Amino acid sequence: MAASLLALAVALLVGGGFGGVDRGAGAPVETEGGEVTYGSVIKLMHEKTKHRLHSHDVPYGSGSGQQSVTGFPEGDDSNSYWIIRPIPDSSSKQGDSIETGSIIKLQHMRTRRWLHSHLHASPLSGNLEVSCFGGDELSDTGDYWRLEIEGSGKVWKRDKKIRLRHVDTGGYLHSHNKKYNRLGGGQQEVCGVREKRAENIWLAAEGVYLPVNGSK
Repeated sequence: MAASLLALAVALLVGGGFGGVDRGAGAPVETEGGEVTYGSVIKLMHEKTKHRLHSHDVPYGSGSGQQSVTGFPEGDDSNSYWIIRPIPDSSSKQGDSIETGSIIKLQHMRTRRWLHSHLHASPLSGNLEVSCFGGDELSDTGDYWRLEIEGSGKVWKRDKKIRLRHVDTGGYLHSHNKKYNRLGGGQQEVCGVREKRAENIWLAAEGVYLPVNGSK
């Protein structure tokens, strides 16, 4: 069973290196493994509210007008999957472990756009807007996030609480129970906040976790 799940994960995710996910494939399935690695397709769960980091092809009606990012209350929505990528000048490869302090990118699986932030104001709280931007062939440093692992341990594991700090603005990926009226399903605001708060802690949740390079 473990081997068949691994085969499905690899077929679903890689096809050819960091080329991306087979867009015709079904939703990812969860595989065993403690570490979070590059190339894995995961959901991030907001610790305080249990909402998943989410996006869809709906633009903000203010600010940048880019693709909106929200917190989604249900765990089974395929628009909440993100592919963990290294930045272009990194030596990291698919399947490598990710250490605290690493700069990563998160690519939205469905729309292929990157988790992004900038100085535009977020719609509900006026904090830093978090959006999705670009695509497979378009990205910039506004898509760069620094991993900060809470507590002991240097390597990102699924049971570790993390923060993601935006490199350009210094804002932490943040959410709270401010809800959007125009979006269904109880979706809440995701934004950037420069202060460390309990509301900027996230956990790796559902997904396909690629095995660590060199593991048996």
